[in-house]
Amino acid sequence: MFPQAAAIVMSLAVVIATPAEATPRLVPAADREVVFTVDGTATYGTLHVPAHRAGQRLRAALLLPGSGPTDRDGNQPRTSPNTLAQVADVLDSDRVATLRFDKYGTGRTGLGAYHDHPEKLDYPAFVRQAKAAYESLRDQPETDPHALMVVGHSEGAMTALLLGGTVHPRPPGLALLQPQAIRMLDLVALQLHAQIAEATRQGQFTPEQQRAIDAAIDAAVTALREHRPVDPTNLPPAIAKLFEAFQGASGRFVISDDAVYPPDSAAALRPWTTVLLTCGTNDAQVPCATTDALTAALHRAHVGGPGRVPLPGVDHLLHDADHPNTPAPAVLDALHRFAGR
Repeated sequence: MFPQAAAIVMSLAVVIATPAEATPRLVPAADREVVFTVDGTATYGTLHVPAHRAGQRLRAALLLPGSGPTDRDGNQPRTSPNTLAQVADVLDSDRVATLRFDKYGTGRTGLGAYHDHPEKLDYPAFVRQAKAAYESLRDQPETDPHALMVVGHSEGAMTALLLGGTVHPRPPGLALLQPQAIRMLDLVALQLHAQIAEATRQGQFTPEQQRAIDAAIDAAVTALREHRPVDPTNLPPAIAKLFEAFQGASGRFVISDDAVYPPDSAAALRPWTTVLLTCGTNDAQVPCATTDALTAALHRAHVGGPGRVPLPGVDHLLHDADHPNTPAPAVLDALHRFAGR
């Protein structure tokens, strides 16, 4: 036998003799409870790990909920759209692990250290909680600490933007889904003006009443920012009650949230950070036009695409008319474009 032939035969023998145990074991997809502590509060969440090879480090994303008492799955006491749970399912198909958690006032976490003094809870506390969640995700044995992303919905998108410029390691990707992209009270005023305009169109108010109400709304926003009592004159009862709540136990949160102008935060992002910003054409809570300034700021920060992606017919909860309970196809496509980069 020629020496070359013998070498080939020996190589084949080595391959044939390799034990089956050398092939990495496939670990099935699974959820597990994760607990981390921030500011004296135990925070509870769900880590979803897609199917993977044993020992493999996966890309991972922190999922951040919208405003109000929105829990780890994206649900509130009277509504269960499962927004974040569904986003986790979408990212699973791209082999991205996810962590979603019960923020203050929701789920197993509750108010935690703020239980006896809920009026002291402010927006920075939620940002610190999200930062602690990011660090918990970073330290999980299945995740790649250099391939972490942050995906936020609504107010959670604003928080994601803040984390993107401050956490370590910096996330290579941010998905801002229907983001709060202007100051909170400006967004509230915009929503209220739209509601009053529609009510006027339906004959509930006269044009003169509409003008008076609109002026009262703007005056109420100014009063809150100047730490003055809101004058309820000319405000419909429901709107007066809303501004009353903004001056009550939630006052500290409202003012601290309103202090953030999201476009200013874009400058802290690292150039070429992958950023997806979605806006639904049927989103009455966050109209696409409210993301114009943030989109321009992201461009000035030289971040990477996909950039702003308008979602035709999609509402604030990522649904369209044909998909009232699941993410619309346009949402799925945008997320896959983002996660597949």
